[in-house]
Amino acid sequence: MPAGRPAERVDGAAPRPLAIGLVNSMPGEALRHTERQFRGILAGAAGSIPVELRLFSFDGALPAGAHYHPVGRLAAAGIDGLIVTGMPPRAAALRDEPLWGPLANLVEFAVDRAIPTVWSCLAAHAAVLHLDGIERRRLPEKLSGLVDCTRADSGHALAAGLPERWRLPHSRYNELPTDALAAHGYRLLSRSGDAGADLFVKDTAAPFLFCQGHPEYDAHALLREYHRDIRQFLSGGRDDYPAAPRGCFGREVTARLEAFRRQAERDRAPDAIAGFPMAACQADMTHGWRDLALGLYANWLAQVADRAARRPAAEAAARADRFARPAGPAAARAAAR
Repeated sequence: MPAGRPAERVDGAAPRPLAIGLVNSMPGEALRHTERQFRGILAGAAGSIPVELRLFSFDGALPAGAHYHPVGRLAAAGIDGLIVTGMPPRAAALRDEPLWGPLANLVEFAVDRAIPTVWSCLAAHAAVLHLDGIERRRLPEKLSGLVDCTRADSGHALAAGLPERWRLPHSRYNELPTDALAAHGYRLLSRSGDAGADLFVKDTAAPFLFCQGHPEYDAHALLREYHRDIRQFLSGGRDDYPAAPRGCFGREVTARLEAFRRQAERDRAPDAIAGFPMAACQADMTHGWRDLALGLYANWLAQVADRAARRPAAEAAARADRFARPAGPAAARAAAR
């Protein structure tokens, strides 16, 4: 059993499901992959404790035909915990991102309602900027691959039972300076010698967990991103050929990828992607960080469950009932402000 797994009821009563809101900001097919990844991690970390995942997306970006709600319904959703995904960056400055305003409002909502929240990748950068004015820094090139991380704080509840070292997927163009994080009261749970902060926390009205890496990623997530970036290069959507994610492939597959790169740069055309050695790449990849992810999210769910247990049952039931009814304009505006 992963460390920190929420305790089961011993009084014979069935535990109330923990309501976890997922604000999924990924576009296209990546939205489905992201949802599936978080569902899998939460199910594995929760054990027999029921977890109900409620799906949200920003207004104007709701997936067609999916069971997603606009973020305006969060105020009436009765959620116990919140997870906010990142998204592909579209601007050099965070405040110029199309979703900067809604993200900042979401930070205020989580603080005001004291909701334990996981902020992932770009969402973590946006939350830190809004909370404390810490600007992200552009990396010389995209950081993509498995990063060697070391536990930096064994005393925090979210780090309970985690190993001393692990390798975790990172996929980002920017970083947050660790000295600035420390100066503003953030606690680093883990760090990398060459990639900086990995996991870090700050206790506001509720505990916030920030992830520059991606513990939720499945074994092939970095490969899908690499394949997507190559397609963009072949179709003229980017000028440079992307680097392969580091630490993922053995010598033979690396040689095949290099041969494909030379061919793609010589004969650049969208249909050249058919020659990409996808099966060989998939066979070379493993999900070596899954136990780490399960332990981390078990600890987080334990925090969420502890805080939920302190709320009066009547209040929780009333909030859940409000979620079941269509949200009125006032409730939507309150959460979207």
